[in-house]
Formats: sequence, C-alpha cells, structure tokens
Amino acid sequence: MTGDGNYKDMYSKSRRGALPAGTKAPEFTLRSTPDQWLTLSELQGRPLILAFYPADWSPVCGDQMTLYNEMLGEFQEFNAELLGISVDGAWCHAAFAHDRKLHFPLLADFEPKGAVARDYGVYRDKDGVCERALFDLDPEGIIRWSYVSPLGVNPGANGILTALEQLKNEKAAVTT
Repeated sequence: MTGDGNYKDMYSKSRRGALPAGTKAPEFTLRSTPDQWLTLSELQGRPLILAFYPADWSPVCGDQMTLYNEMLGEFQEFNAELLGISVDGAWCHAAFAHDRKLHFPLLADFEPKGAVARDYGVYRDKDGVCERALFDLDPEGIIRWSYVSPLGVNPGANGILTALEQLKNEKAAVTT
C-alpha cells in the first residue's frame, strides 16, 4: 500500500445509493445451489426479504445470516420469504449454509460478478463485494423498504419486521 492514500479511500461505497421504496425490484435469476436456479418473479405473490451481504465466511455476515435463520418463524408469520445474496459462488454458499444450518436460499451473484447487486445499487466496485443491504418487497415486487448498513455492523431484524408489519397493516386497511 502506498503512503499517499487515505485510509478511507481503501474502501468504497456503491456508486449510487440503494434502490428506494416505490421502485420495481429488478428481475434476476441466480444459482440457489450448484445445480438449481431461482428467479425473483417465481416468488411474486408474497412479501420477500432480500438480504445482500459481503461474504459467506466473514464474522459479521455469519452472525447476520444465523440471526435471520433464527427469525424465519417471525418472517413466515408475515408469509415472507427470505433470500440471502452475495457474490460468493454456489459451492461456497452450500458449504456455508451447511455449516451454519441455514434454512433459506443463499443466491450466488457470482457471474457476472455482482450484476444483481449493481442493479439494486449495492455493489462496492473497489472491494468486489455487495453492501450489507436489505430490501423488503411487497407481493407485486415493489420495494417497500431498503436499508444499507455499515459493512462491519449487523443490521439486525428490527427494520425488516417493522417494514413487514407496515405492509401487513396497509394491506389490511385496503381490504377493510
């Protein structure tokens, strides 16, 4: 490393911000296992949580995905499906999911590297990883909430649950 660089310049942020609420979620098809693919539109009709994270084996990412695994029952109370997304490959995801006993799909935004993260505005060009970003989608595929956490901070699940509760309340208000 050269001495003329600023420490902050070593790490980037995504060039543009995360897609905001009200935006149609970009369609994608990504590997969910080494021999299976998942397309976003296949899950339309129910709320979705997209959890972008930098890397499978990093300590914060491991804690975050383990927390979400423990929260699956609460997410399912809202009929919501959780998808983890990083630039790691499908084989890496398979080993990580097995090791952490995860019960939700981890999608490989591997090749072209970070293409889906770029579409959502959460790819870190200089670092070659996704931001730690969350998106709640409604059953029609519209982003209802998005949040980008600092890379080294586990964002927890409160924001996800609040957004799902708000979506449920809005749906109830429309049907009454």
